[in-house]
Amino acid sequence: MTIEPVTLEGRFVRLEPLAESHCAGLCEVSLPAELWRLIPYRMTTPDDVAVYIQARRAALAAGSELGFATIEKASGRVVGSTRFMNIDAANRRAEIGGTWIGKPWQRTAINTEAKYLMLRHAFETWGCIRVELKTDALNQQSRNAILRIGAKEEGILRQHMVTWSGRLRDTVYFSILDSEWPAVKAVLETKLA
Repeated sequence: MTIEPVTLEGRFVRLEPLAESHCAGLCEVSLPAELWRLIPYRMTTPDDVAVYIQARRAALAAGSELGFATIEKASGRVVGSTRFMNIDAANRRAEIGGTWIGKPWQRTAINTEAKYLMLRHAFETWGCIRVELKTDALNQQSRNAILRIGAKEEGILRQHMVTWSGRLRDTVYFSILDSEWPAVKAVLETKLA
């Protein structure tokens, strides 16, 4: 697995390596407080967004993450962010997470295609044998979306994280295995057709 910046592009979305040039666009969609209700961290100022981008860039340099700006192709607008994280090259696995999308683009083809592009990259370029996804146990919308893409729920880690508000978060883990990828890929391609 060679972890390096790459642009992943589909019909609806382009995932660009996260850079300082995305800061203004991310600020436009990331500052509403409701967006961060069930995410362990939050961003409330442009400085928070800049620090977020710097942290993702540092993690890329360390080989542990590959962060993206999520771009709506039709408008060219930055609508959110997602990333590969907890990359474990020795065990050929990675997590897709840290995903957030501005409200107007939620429940559209944007997130489905972004996940498709990332899963395809993980399994077909990196040769992963496992891709993990996780979400807050309270986030039913996210849990349903992860199940819809074909991931299998594995269980709940109780009091797994302390969120920005101090709430103890239970985290639901999901995965897709390389042996499951062909069927998951076919379903996602049908959804996106």
